Amino acid sequence: MNKYLIKNFDWFMLTTVLLISLIGVITIFSATRPLEEGGHSNFYIKQFIWVFIGIIGLITVVSFDYVWLGRASYIIYVLGIGLLLATYIIGRAGGGAQRWISLGVFSFQPSELFKLCFVVMFTRYLTLIKAPLSGWAVIKAFLAFTALPFFLLLKQPDLGTALILILLFAFLTLIRGVKRNVVFFLLIAGIISIPFLGNIFWDELRDYQKNRLVAFMEPDVDPSGIGYQITQSKVAIGSGKFLGKGFLKGTQGPFRFLPEKHTDFIFSMFAEEWGFLGSIVLLLIYLGFVYRSIDTAKNAKDDFGRLLATGITFMLSMYIVFNMGMAMGLLPIIGIPLPFMSYGGTALLSNFIAVGILISIRARRFDLFY
Repeated sequence: MNKYLIKNFDWFMLTTVLLISLIGVITIFSATRPLEEGGHSNFYIKQFIWVFIGIIGLITVVSFDYVWLGRASYIIYVLGIGLLLATYIIGRAGGGAQRWISLGVFSFQPSELFKLCFVVMFTRYLTLIKAPLSGWAVIKAFLAFTALPFFLLLKQPDLGTALILILLFAFLTLIRGVKRNVVFFLLIAGIISIPFLGNIFWDELRDYQKNRLVAFMEPDVDPSGIGYQITQSKVAIGSGKFLGKGFLKGTQGPFRFLPEKHTDFIFSMFAEEWGFLGSIVLLLIYLGFVYRSIDTAKNAKDDFGRLLATGITFMLSMYIVFNMGMAMGLLPIIGIPLPFMSYGGTALLSNFIAVGILISIRARRFDLFY
């Protein structure tokens, strides 16, 4: 990394993600601690190692001009599709899903990497289109780049990533610009097709996914059964009150009341120990990161950098909103991790690479003047 890059390196963004990651490690440590004297699971150690690997990935990405991502975007996308197909064929099953590829000493989740491959490729595609998109162009783009991975993600099933993929497609398409009649037509077509698509979508869901939606719509229907997870999450958050119970004093994790306490529901564990005040501080750190990402997009040197930074910012923001929303019972549970905090090596590495791209875009925003 040369002096120019070091001078323009976004230390603020790196500091915020490292701070959130550190909060994640200590929350995982507390949530997975044993009830009595005995062995402590090594989830927090693994997470710490993945943070270190993520930093290496981030620095590596920053060292290269992000422009090369545009040139290699289609290759990156095809590799991502290949990983999803490999997951469908030889993936390891667990917990009612087939989302992982085992490499012996560790497993990784291709869908976490694919979402970034999709953003890189689709923003590159949209950058090359100068006029507002017609209806046919939108349909072609969906069929060419989104339909197949959406289908493969539903088959795993990875409903959360599949939903994020659709939202990314819609958001980036609208940001790039479509003709007004297209927006009107898609809005009407969407409203009319909701009952039909809803039935098809419902039939494709697994039983546990249907139960999650039922529990969201009717939280009191079965609090000790299908509504158990969200009920315990609300109990954890509510019991934290204003100041929280204190570090290593939370009970929902060690007593194993809350399933997925160190992954999708890490925010509930944090809120139990640090309370409303700590949750607000955490949210402000996330908002600082998002604000900086938006500023990076606004000041990018070219259209590709601007749209790429916008897409990454939207993607990470949706993960934050959906995760915290489902932990508080405001949104249905769809298996979305909290960026930089939830336990998971592939998601953490993917997010650090995404931040590396943002920092690369920001560090090179003055290139046109040299």
